[in-house]
Amino acid sequence: MIALHSGEQLDQYRIEELVARSGMASIFRATDTRTGLPVAIKILHPEMEADPVLFERFKREEQLGQTLDHPGVMKVLSDDSRSGPYMVMEWLNGRLLRQIIREQRPLPPERAMRIAIAVCDSLDYIHRNGVVHRDLKPENIMVDDRDGIKLIDFGIAGAAGARRLTFGNLSQVMGTPDYISPEQVKGKGGDGRSDIYSLGVMLYEMLTGQTPFPGTNPFLIMNARLTGNHIPPREHNPAISRELQEVVYRAMEREPQDRYSTANEFAWDLEHLDEVKVADRSELRDWKKSGTSWLKKALFYAAMALIPIAIFALLIWVARK
Repeated sequence: MIALHSGEQLDQYRIEELVARSGMASIFRATDTRTGLPVAIKILHPEMEADPVLFERFKREEQLGQTLDHPGVMKVLSDDSRSGPYMVMEWLNGRLLRQIIREQRPLPPERAMRIAIAVCDSLDYIHRNGVVHRDLKPENIMVDDRDGIKLIDFGIAGAAGARRLTFGNLSQVMGTPDYISPEQVKGKGGDGRSDIYSLGVMLYEMLTGQTPFPGTNPFLIMNARLTGNHIPPREHNPAISRELQEVVYRAMEREPQDRYSTANEFAWDLEHLDEVKVADRSELRDWKKSGTSWLKKALFYAAMALIPIAIFALLIWVARK
């Protein structure tokens, strides 16, 4: 079904072009021939239908997209006449936040705050409706030319405190390593404060041009947020005010109870920076020490990993002798 081309018909939809493709699905721009309006069609790859976890993720995204009704949440259109596993969504004009960060890093603080406040508004809505996104990242936020946003991809969203997430299913049911919260790393389902942590990471990235815990190994990235402190945002970008840096720290507190309890509180501080009191944080003084400690741990783990290799090589050498 996914080998569609411009002009081809899919039920009552005329395919215009392929706009995105992932390992799970392909997204096409199409026209609803009944209304003449543009839509986006997400078609699950045939091999994904056999994977119960991914198929459930696909159905969950469709269900929530039809239930949630907010200007900042992508709408999935109801269509009971479909002939296959695909969903029809509203067509969104704009660009992914990931594209914006790549083109303009770091973003001016005013724009970064404007986008973050818009995301807070959408998060406040879904949280009040009992939904936690659980995979907030720049790839899942569409931004229009006025910096209005749409949350997309609710595939692993669920109720607060829903099923535990595990390392074994990292790529399928866990959030992206760069953005997931410490409690998710520990295997807990999390609640709205997990989304707040993820938005704090994105605000950090928009303001500095990089994630707080960079790296290529997902397990090292996740462990770093449990044991180390990130570089203070102002060390990367002095244009960030102390008050704005404090907001980032409050959103990214390691313990959920220490973070903003709601997205609305997060937005309020961003809108009233002049009223934010800057805390005397040990993280602002100890981040270099933490970085050194983390490097030592990484070297230790690397050395431990080399021990079996060394033993194996020694056994081969002895056998040849």
